[in-house]
This record gives sequence, structure tokens and C-alpha cells, in this order.
Amino acid sequence: MSRWSVLGCGVAGLCVATLLAERGEDVEVIDDDARRPASWFAGGMLAPWCEAESAPRDVITVGQHAAAWWQQRVSSVEHQGTLVVAPPRDSQELNRFARMTEQHQWVDPANIEPALEGRFARGLFFAGEAHLDPRLALQEMRDALIARGVSFSNHAPSGQIIDCRGIHAAPQLPRLRAVRGEMLILHSDEVQFSRPIRLLHPRFPCYLVPRRGGHFMLGATMIESDDASAISARAMMELLSAAYAIHPALAEARVIESGSGLRPAYPANLPEIHYHNHTFYLNGMYRHGFLLAPMLAEQLMQRISGELNNEYSA
Repeated sequence: MSRWSVLGCGVAGLCVATLLAERGEDVEVIDDDARRPASWFAGGMLAPWCEAESAPRDVITVGQHAAAWWQQRVSSVEHQGTLVVAPPRDSQELNRFARMTEQHQWVDPANIEPALEGRFARGLFFAGEAHLDPRLALQEMRDALIARGVSFSNHAPSGQIIDCRGIHAAPQLPRLRAVRGEMLILHSDEVQFSRPIRLLHPRFPCYLVPRRGGHFMLGATMIESDDASAISARAMMELLSAAYAIHPALAEARVIESGSGLRPAYPANLPEIHYHNHTFYLNGMYRHGFLLAPMLAEQLMQRISGELNNEYSA
């Protein structure tokens, strides 16, 4: 049995550490960065069919298995589907979205979310999709790993390294780039939703994801930038305007938190697994961390034996 040192405690690192621990391996998680991982600011949408609007086909193929994987390991998975709507002036965006995606049906949004009564004439409902609370999922995975005897520290690695540090691994992965995302956490007792709502807009599409206790995650911008500073005024105004377009009651919501993160992405916006200099690298989740990390971690488990056997037999 090998000793494994997983670098990074975002969704990719925790998925890898979880699978190693489930196999009975000796695992430690190393995290020496004070900033929250990009997955801390994620929406947590397990929405492969919606992502087909702009993502490569591989995202759909791999992402279909995510909800079942998470369901076995965390408590917050909700199988409520995704509702996609657009303001009347942007109805063509809804038609375009329908053409680009599959596994949906046209609906009266009020039949899916009663709070939307009278607000949108039609929408697309993706019944097979799910969502989870990313922060709760990360904490539950961490707790489960600790219960299995996995240590978390910022010490020097003591085993075979698997680097899952996201954008912080860019010096070792020169093809990796940062994509900035900004989000808000709102609280409102005046409106309730059971599932993520995607609002289509030609300039700033966004999504609203319900969480427990009247909280909502509102996100997220996509900016080709490695600027990790606080959310911009422009992004906040656009996000809040979108929230108001979904439901006017959200104008009275309290802004509990704002945040920004840097998503790691390769040129094709698909994650990649590499092995060089005696180190495994799993990176490039782009905007699909919770959707793709489980299956990429499963693929890494399959590669580990082959790569190590080749090295030791050489």
C-alpha cells in the first residue's frame, strides 16, 4: 500500500482523497493556501443537460453520473431538476437554448415554481438534473475523510503526490488559465424556490440556486482574468438586476456575502489528467467542478495503477 499526498482541498482534491480512502489507501491532504478554493464559491448545480448549451459533449457524457456519485456520499443532493426562463424581450434566447440542449420540456414556469406566477410565459424544465450545497458537501467530505484517519495539514508532502490545487498549480501546468467568477449569497424569507433557476440574457446570464434556511446563491460571472480581488460593482449590479428580474421580492433580500474565485481551465475547457516528474496532476475543471470532479477522480484511480506499474517496470 502506497502513501498518497493529495495537494489541494477543493472539490477535485477531496474527491480524489475520498476514492483513495475508500480503497483503503494511506492518504493525507496538503493545503498550504489561505484562500478558499474556487469550489467554495460554486453554485453546486449538477446540470449536464443545461451545460450542453456551451460545453463540449464530454461534459454531458461524464456529468450524467455526478448526482448518483454525490448522493452516496453527502446529504444535500436535491433531485428537483432545473428551470430555465428568460424575460419576454429575450424570448429568442430561450429558443436558442432549447435548440442547443436536450432532455427538457416546455412548461409554464408557474407550474414548476408557484412563486413565478405571472412572471414568465414559458420556460424549459430539465427534470433529470440535480443540485447540492457545495460548502456543506465539502465539509461533509472532509469530516468523512478525517473519520477514516486522513490527515489535513500544510506540512511537506510525505507520499506520492497528486496535485489538485486548481489555479495554484499553474506554474507547473503552463497551459492552465484562470477564469474569474463572482457570486452573491442572498437571504430572503419572502420567496421560496425548490430548484435552480437559470435566467437567460444575451449579456449576463445568471443562475439562482436555493440553499437551506432561505439562502440563495446568485452567480456567476465568467471573466477571462487572473484577478482574484473582491467582486466588482458592475458584477454586483448586474447580478442583483438579474435577481430582481427573476422575482421582485429579491430586491428586499439581504446580501449576506459576496465573493470571487478563479476557476482553472485548459484551452478546451475540459479537465485533464497528467503524470510527469513523478507527480499526478488532475486539474482544469473550469465551471464544472462538482459535475466533473467525481468521474475525473474515478478515471485517475484507473490510471494510477497503470502509470506506476509502467514506471516501476521501466
